[in-house]
Amino acid sequence: MNFAQCFSLAIKNIAANKTRSILTMLGIIIGVAAVIVITGLGNGMDIYMRESFESMGTNSFSIYVYGRGDKYLTADDMQEIVDDNQDLLDKASPELSGSPGTIKIGTSTLGATQVAGVNEQYFDIKGLKVDKGRNIQYIDCEKRMQVCVIGTYINQSFFAGRGIGESIKIAGSDYKVIGIMEKKGDGSEYSADNCIFLPYSTVSRLSGKGNIDSFAVSFKDSDKAADAKKLIEDKLTEYFGSSDAFYVSSISEYLEEFTRMSNIMVTILTLIAGISLVVGGIGIMNIMLVSVTERTKEIGIRKALGAKERYILAQFVIEAGVTSALGGLIGIALGYLLSAAASQVIVRMFQQQMRVQPSINSVLLSFGISAGIGIFFGFMPAKKAAKLNPIDALRYD
Repeated sequence: MNFAQCFSLAIKNIAANKTRSILTMLGIIIGVAAVIVITGLGNGMDIYMRESFESMGTNSFSIYVYGRGDKYLTADDMQEIVDDNQDLLDKASPELSGSPGTIKIGTSTLGATQVAGVNEQYFDIKGLKVDKGRNIQYIDCEKRMQVCVIGTYINQSFFAGRGIGESIKIAGSDYKVIGIMEKKGDGSEYSADNCIFLPYSTVSRLSGKGNIDSFAVSFKDSDKAADAKKLIEDKLTEYFGSSDAFYVSSISEYLEEFTRMSNIMVTILTLIAGISLVVGGIGIMNIMLVSVTERTKEIGIRKALGAKERYILAQFVIEAGVTSALGGLIGIALGYLLSAAASQVIVRMFQQQMRVQPSINSVLLSFGISAGIGIFFGFMPAKKAAKLNPIDALRYD
């Protein structure tokens, strides 16, 4: 009996007992589907967070300045540090956030809008682009011009896509729209597209902050990020005379830490889901033992007609492997369906464009393990069938 005959006989036996076969596969189906969804969730989360961090600039530092006594860091001071160390550092910009006052367009008040005070280099540091109009320029910051660059949400929702030249009232004063940001999120109110950028000097005046408490600084080579960070820390320690007057944080460090924690969590959940595969394997072994008992007389007849042990062994091992592999295929299909459903739930419930994205590696691994489990747990019943004494088997009733 060759492999094709064993495979054909296995399919016939599975088809002859459809309900029992489905129940036998259930543990494998659930296990494979769970592994695919969990790894897909981890993969989607990793992609989403990486894109989110990259939108903030993974090649940049955020510097929070507390000051020391009456000594603070000005925009010119930070620019001088960058200019003197062009081998490591690239650009610098103040980054003032917070509410500069009530924001109104016509009779509508914008409550969830993100406002930031920046200079002309900020967009390059963060990888942002202006789709229409122009960016904030040096002269805007120098003369505290009442101009702004807005996100696509504001442009579409309040200006019907024609925001250039229109005005936004901030803290009772009109600010002219000079640029429209390129779309970054899903264009909704709670996305990165609901934003306004102003000259940092204007935000400093509106908020009453006499000092700049936050900077964004980009570095040239990601491989030398640690050197660039140490350089900034050394220069600021020298400037303030203390390392307690500031704090330097790196987006890339946060991304690495999040990725590490995410991988640990996904690995643990995958191992837990893998328990279902083992349970499914035990179920296959039990059903195969029952099948051997039910087909004892058939085995006896075949052995009496000259069937060798290896043929009997191969038949039952292949049947167990096919049962498990079919369960794996159904589990893969179910895993993809659940992944698509989970993506829709995340979008609708959390308003986040994060997708559950199963990887081909996880699919192949799940299928391989499911088929391997069937063969492993099916070997003992198959060995029992192969070792049956033909005379005893023929007498079995």
